[in-house]
Amino acid sequence: MEPSMLAAFWAVSLLFVITPGADWAYAISAGLNGRVVIPAVSGLLSGHLLATLVVAAGVGGLVARYPLALAGLTVAGAGYLLWLGVGLLRHPSTPQAGAGQADASWARWSFKGLCVSGLNPKVFLLFLALLPQFTSPAAAWPVSLQILALGLLHAFSCAVIYLLVGFGSRTVLQARPVAALWVSRLSGGLMVLIALVLLAEQLLA
Repeated sequence: MEPSMLAAFWAVSLLFVITPGADWAYAISAGLNGRVVIPAVSGLLSGHLLATLVVAAGVGGLVARYPLALAGLTVAGAGYLLWLGVGLLRHPSTPQAGAGQADASWARWSFKGLCVSGLNPKVFLLFLALLPQFTSPAAAWPVSLQILALGLLHAFSCAVIYLLVGFGSRTVLQARPVAALWVSRLSGGLMVLIALVLLAEQLLA
């Protein structure tokens, strides 16, 4: 693949990653809950890589041609985000409350991260629309391999930004319990808002 094409994709990908959304809200929530930033971010990355594999395998185009399948994915993702968001609003996280959590919760945070990004239809649709535009049938690599390479580059950007967000939220808010409480509530509210928007789009469609 040409370096210029990789650079162009990286710029677009980074713009997507630095835009706050459900992933940011989840990373902040993990940061406020103690030593779970790494598993939470790993779960988020797994969801993005899953979307990459789906597009690379050609399944993405197949699902996009069946509105019912895409609607089901949207409702499932929105429902999960709504459940997480309401949970955060009811039980906001603070650094003090989460500092003693055991490492046994790593698997749970990783799985929840996978669901947050893997069930997000916006991620799936973005990859479906974006990744193929930065591939070339004339390149030495097959198109599917090019898509995988682009997906890995995107995952690297996600890892850097989400880790900074997760660890940064804990560092900045650790000595500010009131601010941490409101940031946690804001994260939960953001998840609820995204979920409601996704559901409203389905109803309007």
